[in-house]
Amino acid sequence: MATNRQKEAARENLQNARATQQARAEGKSVPRQAPGLSTAEENEMSKSEFAFPEQKKEPLSDARHVRNAVARFNQVEGVSDKQRDEAWKRILAAARKYDVEITENDWRDLFKQGKAPKR
Repeated sequence: MATNRQKEAARENLQNARATQQARAEGKSVPRQAPGLSTAEENEMSKSEFAFPEQKKEPLSDARHVRNAVARFNQVEGVSDKQRDEAWKRILAAARKYDVEITENDWRDLFKQGKAPKR
């Protein structure tokens, strides 16, 4: 079941998609997707720019990557709870920097919502 926040995000995505489709129909050049990080760009990033620096996992280079790091937090394997605590602090700092709203107070809250880690 979708939350109100998810439903609102879906409505906004639909509006954006319709606006993009209309712009293309009018002959405007609109890129197919937002530019992301290439493998080469990710390899050039310093370890401090990742949520999990030793594994170089979950880059925190912009708002989109911060949201992705939260969404994929439970998928990172082979890390201790201490490393997760440190990663969560880095994610929260990046979220403040890029003005990303995170409703969870602790990374453990992610797992209370049915997103249990694989061990």
